[in-house]
Amino acid sequence: MATNNEHAASGNGKPKGFQMQADTVSGNAFDLPLLKRLFRYVRPYPQLLFAAVALTILGALLSPLRPYITKLAIDNHIAIGDTQGLFYMSLVFLAVVVLEVVIQFGNTYFTQLLGQKAVMQLRLDIFKHLQNLALKFFDRNPIGRLITRATNDVETLNEMLSSGLVALLGDVFQLSFIIVMMLYTDWQLTLVSFSILPLMLWVTMEFKKRVRVAYQDVRTEVARLAAFLQEHITGIATIQLFGREQKEFEKHSEINAAHRDANVRSIFYYSIFYPAIELISAIATGLVIWYSALKMLNADLTLGVVVAFVQYVSLFFRPLQDLSDKYNIMQTAITSAERVFRLLDEKVFIEPPKNPKSLVNPKGEIAFEHVWFAYHDAHWVLQDVSFIAKAGERVAIVGATGSGKSTMISLLSKFYDIQKGRITIDGVDLRDLTEQEVRRHIGVVLQDVFLFSGTIRDNITLGNSSITEQQIREAAELVGAASFIEKLPNGYDYQVQERGGALSTGQRQLISFVRAMVYNPKILVLDEATSSVDTETEHLIESALEKLMKGRTCIIIAHRLSTIQHCDKILVMHKGVLREQGTHQQLLAQRGLYYKLYQLQYAPHHATFSGS
Repeated sequence: MATNNEHAASGNGKPKGFQMQADTVSGNAFDLPLLKRLFRYVRPYPQLLFAAVALTILGALLSPLRPYITKLAIDNHIAIGDTQGLFYMSLVFLAVVVLEVVIQFGNTYFTQLLGQKAVMQLRLDIFKHLQNLALKFFDRNPIGRLITRATNDVETLNEMLSSGLVALLGDVFQLSFIIVMMLYTDWQLTLVSFSILPLMLWVTMEFKKRVRVAYQDVRTEVARLAAFLQEHITGIATIQLFGREQKEFEKHSEINAAHRDANVRSIFYYSIFYPAIELISAIATGLVIWYSALKMLNADLTLGVVVAFVQYVSLFFRPLQDLSDKYNIMQTAITSAERVFRLLDEKVFIEPPKNPKSLVNPKGEIAFEHVWFAYHDAHWVLQDVSFIAKAGERVAIVGATGSGKSTMISLLSKFYDIQKGRITIDGVDLRDLTEQEVRRHIGVVLQDVFLFSGTIRDNITLGNSSITEQQIREAAELVGAASFIEKLPNGYDYQVQERGGALSTGQRQLISFVRAMVYNPKILVLDEATSSVDTETEHLIESALEKLMKGRTCIIIAHRLSTIQHCDKILVMHKGVLREQGTHQQLLAQRGLYYKLYQLQYAPHHATFSGS
C-alpha cells in the first residue's frame, strides 16, 4: 500500500541536498561485540555446536600424531630391521588417517548444518525487520543496497558460520598440538624452526593491514553495483524509450571497473602473501635440515627425528596459511555483519502508542487538525492543513503535482509521523492507534497497482485465509473483474508474472478493486484509481465504484475534475497549503484556484466545440 508516489517525484518535499544513508564500516576483523551478536544465532543449536567443536579438536589432535608415528617407525623399527613392528606401526598410521577422514566428514557436515540453520534465522530476522520499518527509511536507502544486505552479506556470514569460526578454532588447536609435539620430540630443533617466526608475523601483519581496506572497498562496490542494476532493470523501459542505453552502459562500466579494481587490489596482496609464506616455510625447512645435519655428524640426532621435523615444519605452516584464509573469511564476514546489524539496528519506526486504543464499530470520520509535515528538516510538504471528512462522505483532493495530495494519504495510513497537529479517525488520535489497527480499516486503490508473483487469488486475499472463495467471486462480479479472470488459464489460479506484466493496466486495476472490496474497509482511498485505464474499462468500473463507495468514507485523489464533481467536499491543495474547500459549485462560484484548474481543463474544449 505504497502511497508515497507523489513525494518521490522531483519537486517533492525532499530538499536537493537529501543524502542516502552512509555505507561505511569500521573494518575491525575481530570485533568481539559483533562476534557475540552472531553467536546468538548459533546458541539455539548447542548439540550441533558441541559436535562440530569436539570433532574439530579431535581432528586437530590427530594430525600432529602422523609425523611422530613416522619417527617411531624409522628409529624403532626400520633402523633395526624389525619388519613385524613396522607392519604394526603402518596399521596404526592407517588407522589415524582413516579416523581423520571420518572426523573431517562429520566436522564438515555438522558445521555446514549449523551455519545453514543460523543463517536461515538471520534471513528471517532481516525480512521481518524490513517489513516493519517505516517508509522514511526506504526513502533514503536504495533497494539494491538492501537486497545486497539480505543476500550477498548474509551469504558471506554463512561462509563464516559454516566453516570460518570452527575451522579457525581447529587451526589454533592444531598449531598448539604441533608445538607441543615438536618440543617433546626435540626442543633445540623447535627453536631453530621458530627462528623465522618474527619475519612471518611481520609479513602477516602487513598483509592483514592492506587486505582489510581492500575488502571494505569490495563490499562497498558490490552494494553500488547491486543498487545500480536494480534501479536500471526496473526502469529499462524508460532507458530504451529515451535511447539512454549507451550512456547507462558507460555508468555501469565505471561502477563495474571500480568493483574490479577493488578485487584486483585484494588479489594482488594475496599473490604476494602466499609465495612469501611458502618462502618462509622453505627457509625454516632448510634451517632444520642444516642444523640436523650438524647434529647427525656428531651422532646427537636420529634420522627419524629429522624426518618428523621436516613434516612438522610443513604441518606448522599449513594451518598458518589456513589462518590467513580464515582471516579473509573473517574480514569479509565482519564487514558484512556490521552492515547487516546496522540494518537490524535501524529504529526508523512509527512511534508505537503507550496505551493503544481500538476502533470499535468504526464510522470512518476523518479529521486533520492543523497538520504540519516535512520529510526532511523543515521543508514543509503540508502546512497547517485542517479539514473534516464526515462518516460516509466523499472528499476529493485536487492540486498540482507536489502539492501534498499523496502525502496526506500516507499520513492517514500512518506511514509517517506528523510534526505538528493531529489526525483523528472517529475522534481517536492516530498516535493512540497502532499501524495495524489504522490500516485494518483503510482500503487503498493506487494508480500504479502492485501485483506479486503468485495466483490472482493470492493477489486478492494477500494471504488472508479468513477471506472465503465466495467473497472473492462476489467481489469480482461486483467490480466487473470476473469476466476477464474466468477467461484466463486456470481462472483465479492463474499465475501472475512479476508486477503483473502479462495483464493489462485495466486488468491490474480491476484486481486492485476486488482486493479493496474483499477487505471491506470503512475508509476507502482512491489515488488516481481510474486515470490509467481506457474509456471502456473506466465506464465498466464507474458503476462498481458507486457500490464500492456506498456506506464508506471515501478520499479521492484526482487530476480529472470530471470524476469528482459529485463529491460532498473538494479540497484544493497548493504547495502544501489547503487553499480552498467546498462543493464543486461552491468552488466554481468563488472563482479561485479551483476555478482556474477547471478552466484549464475545460476551456480549450469548450472553445473548440463553440467554434466548430
